[in-house]
Amino acid sequence: MLKGFFTVPEPSNEPVKDYAPGSPERAALQEAIAAARSQVKDIPMYIGGEEIRTEKTQSLHPPHDHKHLLGHFHEGDKGHVTQAINAALGAKHAWENMQWEQRAAIFLKAADLLAGPYRHRINAATMLGQSKNAFQAEIDAACELIDFLRFNVKFMSEIYAQQPPISGNGVWNRTEHRPLEGFVFAITPFNFTAIAGNLPTAPAMMGNTVIWKPAHTQIYAAQVLMQVFQEAGVPDGVINLIYVDGPDAGEVIFSHPDFAGLHFTGSTGVFQHLWKTIGANIAMYKTYPRIVGETGGKDFVIAHKSADPKAVATALSRGAFEYQGQKCSAASRAYIPTNLWEQVKDFLLADLASMKMGGPEDFGNFINAVIDEKAFDKISGYIEAAKKADQVEVIAGGTCNKSKGYFIEPTVLLVQDPLYTTMVEEIFGPVLSIYVYQENHYEEALELVDQTSPYALTGAVFSRDRYAIELATTNLRHAAGNFYVNDKPTGAVVGQQPFGGARASGTNDKAGSMINLLRWVSPRTIKETFVSATDYRYPFLGE
Repeated sequence: MLKGFFTVPEPSNEPVKDYAPGSPERAALQEAIAAARSQVKDIPMYIGGEEIRTEKTQSLHPPHDHKHLLGHFHEGDKGHVTQAINAALGAKHAWENMQWEQRAAIFLKAADLLAGPYRHRINAATMLGQSKNAFQAEIDAACELIDFLRFNVKFMSEIYAQQPPISGNGVWNRTEHRPLEGFVFAITPFNFTAIAGNLPTAPAMMGNTVIWKPAHTQIYAAQVLMQVFQEAGVPDGVINLIYVDGPDAGEVIFSHPDFAGLHFTGSTGVFQHLWKTIGANIAMYKTYPRIVGETGGKDFVIAHKSADPKAVATALSRGAFEYQGQKCSAASRAYIPTNLWEQVKDFLLADLASMKMGGPEDFGNFINAVIDEKAFDKISGYIEAAKKADQVEVIAGGTCNKSKGYFIEPTVLLVQDPLYTTMVEEIFGPVLSIYVYQENHYEEALELVDQTSPYALTGAVFSRDRYAIELATTNLRHAAGNFYVNDKPTGAVVGQQPFGGARASGTNDKAGSMINLLRWVSPRTIKETFVSATDYRYPFLGE
């Protein structure tokens, strides 16, 4: 067994390739897309060392071309959940006792596999399965996940290095950062392949074993991730990938005494339901489970009268409509002062008029499809209601068509009521609502921003007046866990802007930082006394 205080490679953010015409990465990605479209994949569950196939399969289709068949996945049942729990518990002893630098090496190798031979495969799978354009796939499925893996290894080493500052006088104090006692359940969303990779690997890195349930609409890329983990050397049973309906999975997992943690990204309603279920079952668990969740947002942009209107418009174009607004951090409500509105509107409408919409296979398309028919119907329902509402004007977009794919035009709503539905409720689609406020009522507008929504994930202020920036930073202290000054409220970078929000947006455990990894360990303090006391009497007892 190796002995030493090991120093891990110093992480740096993975460079983003631009996929410009004529670039080698563009040609390689197009080749990977063509190869993926040319085959129909058979996608099993991965439990222990087995690939599990069932008699019940579901088909996978590109959201932008729903008549094309990408493959089938094998759906599991409660029995498979129990099998996954047993596999996780069976693998736990060996995994948590593996030296930490060996675990580090596995995930560093996974990062290098994603940066190299798997880069175009994971990007192509994300583009086809989740309808992301090449750039959005690159910054997500490749770069962000690579960053999560490399930076988390660094954070892991720093956690293990955290020790009591004082020993001496015959005593040695030390801290052991143990994995949790039991298994962790990771529930991952459709919209970010990086999140789908980080939620199971972050607890696993700290010595935990994991059951991973991805969104059905992300399974196509999830299988590629599982192949990366296997090739990197993640042992059988450490990460178990299952495709089971949520209620069936929850019934088994949340009634098991060895359930030790939940790592979740998804809707607020689902997370609150899971929290209640865990609370109702609390007496049956060996330990109090760790509950970590990021649950969405109603993210804002507020412009001060001193702001640059072109910068504001660009932030709205990108922040609201990249990946069809299907980001927890997407700008979905904006507050623009009267003195800037006409200029911001002109710039914004010009941007929207230049955006092409279609499948991501055509690299000229900025806008692609929303994830599925359920999302399409929900988003289009908000738009249709807005068309009929008094005091709401559709100033851009508003057209929806699902004949070939689930396409919704980038839509901008100008509202006269700052508490209109689309200013308050999370839509999770390409819909931006704008309220124009009187330019000298900035402080009142800040209060609106803070009080309008139950969420508090991301937000941005635009101003060239430092007093106005300071006021927003102070008054919106609790309105966003990630706060941006003169930039769009999306695009958090691992290691630079740890991500998460509070209120209805989650537990704010900051993915992309040491804070998140600390939730997956249970410290043990060890005090060793070299020469033990042999008399119970203290000096104060003397006569």
